[in-house]
Amino acid sequence: MTGSFAVLVGSLPLPLLVGLGGALGALGRYAADAALGGGRRSTVAVNVIGSVALGALVASSPSDATLALAGTGFCGAFTTFSSFAVNVVRAADTGDYRLAAADALGTLATALLGVGIGWWLAGFW
Repeated sequence: MTGSFAVLVGSLPLPLLVGLGGALGALGRYAADAALGGGRRSTVAVNVIGSVALGALVASSPSDATLALAGTGFCGAFTTFSSFAVNVVRAADTGDYRLAAADALGTLATALLGVGIGWWLAGFW
């Protein structure tokens, strides 16, 4: 971040930055659910998008303030491990073990790929 916004953000306590980023991330998650209809598709989408964003952020060597606001706050609230876990358990509970395994392995693989893509993209900024 540069300019007066960076000065403002850098002057705020880290817990406040995490909270502000978290509020924005939660709103973003809500918007993604509304746009994608919620459920499994929405969960996978936000986890992959959040992984790309966090990978790019971390690879760009951000300041502590930026990492608190955008990484821990925004990405932490936007992505959702708990919904992912519920989707896997629900599928297994109904006997759909293939879907449970595909969801678990597919989400992990695409999230890791997303981090790699974000890391790679950060090299071009």
